[in-house]
Amino acid sequence: MVQQQVQGKPLGGIVSTVVTPFDADDGIDEDLLRGEIRYLLDTGVHGICACGSTGEGHTLSVEESARICEIVVDEVAGRVPVIGGIIQNSTAQAVRYGHALKATGVDALQITPVHYVFAPSGDEIVGYYERIGNEVGLPIIVYNVVPWALIPAEVMDRVADLPQVVGIKQSGGDMHLVADLMERVSDRLTVLAAVDDLMYASFVLGADGALAAIPTVTPQLSVQLWDAVQAGDHALARSLHARILKVWRAIEAPNLPARIKEALRLQGRGGGLPRHPFTPVSEAESEAIKTALSSAGLLA
Repeated sequence: MVQQQVQGKPLGGIVSTVVTPFDADDGIDEDLLRGEIRYLLDTGVHGICACGSTGEGHTLSVEESARICEIVVDEVAGRVPVIGGIIQNSTAQAVRYGHALKATGVDALQITPVHYVFAPSGDEIVGYYERIGNEVGLPIIVYNVVPWALIPAEVMDRVADLPQVVGIKQSGGDMHLVADLMERVSDRLTVLAAVDDLMYASFVLGADGALAAIPTVTPQLSVQLWDAVQAGDHALARSLHARILKVWRAIEAPNLPARIKEALRLQGRGGGLPRHPFTPVSEAESEAIKTALSSAGLLA
């Protein structure tokens, strides 16, 4: 394993995503955003990622993305790495967003491959990340999340040799690919797990940490899980895994950002509204989430 650094800060442990709180007019509620960043920092997370899937980054303009990252950088004040998410479908747009986020002071970028309907070839994937790295000049974490455009381990082997690429966030529900990546690229890249129901297994396998949705809802438990595995306390780790799993099963659904925001609301936190056309969860969905949070000991 290798633990990369971004702008002199270690990359690993529990990197929490942060929601983008929207108001009734579909604008960004900056006060709620600041409150969520402070809450996450107080729980001891090792990094914060904005404008990813949890942050509904696919809906954000370049100006909105930059403003969100500016707020996160301001609140974090250098304590942990700040990662800015880019979910775009051309090299030109990814570069445009990259320059805008770089200007806010983020430490690294989390970037999906292009994925609208058509999946790029291996050569195209390598060329995509190479050009963004050369033109923007920030460390890149490859966000391997799109089910029909998952980057295979043999292609990541090539991407890992690009000088600006420092890590991969393996999502897409593929634990097998986490295992393959650990074998092929962990000597060069930080491997961050985003297989939310198998964080414990990922850590035991040797992942350098997690960059995922579930720590947004369960930051304290997620940090405790990471610490327990590092300390070799697997009895505690399995107990924490079971508590986290209950919450994940309650929020895992196509309208994930809305469910995460409801979980935050139930905890007395300020997640705001999901961005239209998505709507807040139903009463039945809210009750299911509430039951899971209570079972995990996350409600007062």
